[in-house]
Amino acid sequence: YRSASSATGYRSASSATGDQSSASNTGKHGVAMSVGFEGRVMGADGVQLVLNYRDPDTGRILHVWTDIVGRNGIKPNVWYLLNADGKPVELA
Repeated sequence: YRSASSATGYRSASSATGDQSSASNTGKHGVAMSVGFEGRVMGADGVQLVLNYRDPDTGRILHVWTDIVGRNGIKPNVWYLLNADGKPVELA
């Protein structure tokens, strides 16, 4: 719960599975994945980000999203959360 995971190595992976957990990756060609309730991810340019959205009452997975930082408007070094519509949202 509310854990944090980070990675910096080449082709490294950072994953967090607890509710409200955060995962970040600054390594080249890395991955940052957070799949718990209200998970957050952040990465450097070229890092793959992975999130899901869970029903707040049942925990059932309703949406899954992945993209690469630097594509489709996904910014480097910005935290993202998936909303109820399955869209990534920048966190302030």
